[in-house]
Amino acid sequence: MKSSLKKYLLIAFGSLSLGLGALGVVLPVLPTTPFLLIALYCYLRSSRRLYDWLLHHRLFGRYLYNYVTYRAVPQNTKIGALILLWAGLITSMILVDKLFVRLILFAVGIAVSIHILLLKTLEKVQEPLPDPPGDTPREEN
Repeated sequence: MKSSLKKYLLIAFGSLSLGLGALGVVLPVLPTTPFLLIALYCYLRSSRRLYDWLLHHRLFGRYLYNYVTYRAVPQNTKIGALILLWAGLITSMILVDKLFVRLILFAVGIAVSIHILLLKTLEKVQEPLPDPPGDTPREEN
């Protein structure tokens, strides 16, 4: 019974994280990658089907696979992420009238930019991911 409860809690938390990560794509201050990685971890521990679904997702799958497997992203992804990050942050800084908030936004922008720039650049286009196998629960280590 405890194992079943843990599984459903992990699925719920993973789904919440996935939703927040998806919101982070359009909201400049909300990070995308950490929430997607949390969702991937929760799904890994609870549902092989959801884990495979996320790794094969049309928008997030390749990005997550490359990030987890190679700790790398393609050059165009780095450039696009930095442009979107700073466009959103600068827009927010212009709209917000408080110096303290502007400084926090700037600090977040610097930290995220450093993280993105420190990631390896994926040089070679990777082969497509194989189709996900059936829904067999993953054993916990």
